[in-house]
Amino acid sequence: MFLKHKESGKLVELLGLIDLFNPMHTVVVGRYHAGEELQDPEQFRKEELIFCSGEPLPKCWTCLLYT
Repeated sequence: MFLKHKESGKLVELLGLIDLFNPMHTVVVGRYHAGEELQDPEQFRKEELIFCSGEPLPKCWTCLLYT
């Protein structure tokens, strides 16, 4: 799955979706999808990522507390 990094606008390829869907996890592992060479995996905070369309991630993926 690909998401966009808010500040840089670069695509991020997520390497595991379990962390993305779990609201108790605040970071996901992914790598920038840029250039010809495969980038090294990094940790990204969920609040730094959005969908490629510009929409924010669903609150049920990012909120630690449900109200």
